[in-house]
Amino acid sequence: MYLFNLCFYRLLAISFLFSIACLSCTYAQITSKSKARYNYLLYLPKDYGKKTMPYPLIIYLHGSSHRGNDLNKLKGYGLPYVIDKGKEFNFIIASPQCPDGKFWSTENWFDSLYTELTTKYRIDKDRVYLTGISLGGQGTFVVGMDHSDKLAALVPLCGWISNGDIPRLCPSLKNIPIWTFHGTEDNVISISETERVVKTLEECKASIKFTRLENEGHSIQHLYENDEIYEWLLQWKRR
Repeated sequence: MYLFNLCFYRLLAISFLFSIACLSCTYAQITSKSKARYNYLLYLPKDYGKKTMPYPLIIYLHGSSHRGNDLNKLKGYGLPYVIDKGKEFNFIIASPQCPDGKFWSTENWFDSLYTELTTKYRIDKDRVYLTGISLGGQGTFVVGMDHSDKLAALVPLCGWISNGDIPRLCPSLKNIPIWTFHGTEDNVISISETERVVKTLEECKASIKFTRLENEGHSIQHLYENDEIYEWLLQWKRR
């Protein structure tokens, strides 16, 4: 019995130290990045000014073709496109713009955006969500890992992550619900990129849902016109 208890507590100690090491790794990832403020489009529900309740927040990350310093470019597809066409939502939407030549993972832009939005607007901090497509799908995974303590759920579309970020997936995202999509005929970002992320998260029993879009390519932005994604996101609260 003594030997069993000794082994058990040693395993417990190793597990604890591993968790601390993973947290330290994530902290190092964030603090090593330069801080930045990105311009963004903001959508407020039409009844925002008439109510006093806090609202959920969805942060949308665009793909590589919308990088730059012209926010109007963001209306070409995705959530800003849907909003521009007149669709109404019952949550707040922030759509930042990534500068030319950078990735969503290059700088720590999230902290300044999160602080600004939660200071200026009535946002339910337990219901902050992240979604993005292509470059934004990669950003959803990586920014999700960097700031998992502030997020309730993620929806990456045709995303990927680097080999160096694979070890961070489970420690950071194991307890965050994720629904990811990828077209089987995508010739820009292979579906195998999402498959390996899903495989890693499934191995640590994470809450991951994967929808393979049969016979679809890279242009799956039409998913943002469907309420199903938003209904799925809004059911979750930060753990």
